[in-house]
Amino acid sequence: MLTDEFGREVSGVRVSLTDRCNFDCVYCHNEGLGDTRGPMDPQDDEMSTDDVVRFLEVAAEFDVNAVKFTGGEPMLRQDLEEIIERTPDGMEVSLTTNGTFLPGRAEDLVDAGLERVNVSQDALDPEDFAAVTKSGAYETVLEGVEAALDAGLDPVKLNMVVFEHTAGYVPEMVDHVAENDGLQLQLIEYMPELTGKPEWNIDIGRVHEWLAEQADEIEHREMHDRKRYWINDGMVEIVDPVENPTFCANCHRVRVTHEGYLKGCLNRNDDLKSMGEMTKPEIREAFRDTVAGRVPYYGEYMVQNEEGQWEINEKYIEEYAGA
Repeated sequence: MLTDEFGREVSGVRVSLTDRCNFDCVYCHNEGLGDTRGPMDPQDDEMSTDDVVRFLEVAAEFDVNAVKFTGGEPMLRQDLEEIIERTPDGMEVSLTTNGTFLPGRAEDLVDAGLERVNVSQDALDPEDFAAVTKSGAYETVLEGVEAALDAGLDPVKLNMVVFEHTAGYVPEMVDHVAENDGLQLQLIEYMPELTGKPEWNIDIGRVHEWLAEQADEIEHREMHDRKRYWINDGMVEIVDPVENPTFCANCHRVRVTHEGYLKGCLNRNDDLKSMGEMTKPEIREAFRDTVAGRVPYYGEYMVQNEEGQWEINEKYIEEYAGA
């Protein structure tokens, strides 16, 4: 297992299969396509089935034991089941999806080897959902969640981005996962620098405080130094990487773009490293270089000074701390 210079072992990879999506969520930095004709072959700018599998085989050589497939919307790839089926033995397989293609495919995905799924759901009201996602697929998403549970993907984590538009929906979403067996809630901190709308930001610390007041039990997770809040038998956790060095200090993942570039951090685009023609020697070299080049905190939160020491970038703080 490769270790970066800050002592973090890379045990997982997060692989984007496409940047295409049938939603157009207002908080996303990609432009959604709106309704599409559904799953299709990989596009010219996307890694092929064989490319993805070849990368995973190399990752397995470095003792990577988990892969999460993402997008865009990864289920727009009709070869997703084949990719999962060909994932190296012993590598845990999970998926992040908007859920619209889970009805009719969830069982096949489980048969192929899918073990866990996260479904994006930012609201429990169809109109509120449509306002955030620019999609009328609310009922289909609910059907997708049920299909995932029926196929044995229990628990299903519901991903909810928390920002000005959705913060008021958090209490009812907490009640929703408490009242429905098999569901958990993952609240994701809004990242203003990805959308260019810092005015939508909220203080995620206030969400932590509210959850702590409601919680019957608070569990501390080692991964990313996260807290889990248990409220009326429902589990809620927060993903809050912004200005959170502890979060990044516990990051053990390397990312892969749909085009076949490696990234040391999900939220950086200045460290892309090509895997060339996707031959195994090229993949190995790029993987080693990417791990060796990882920085302790994402984006420009930490920078190196003239002495090569890592320090907080005051410009970053001034730009975003008050947002």
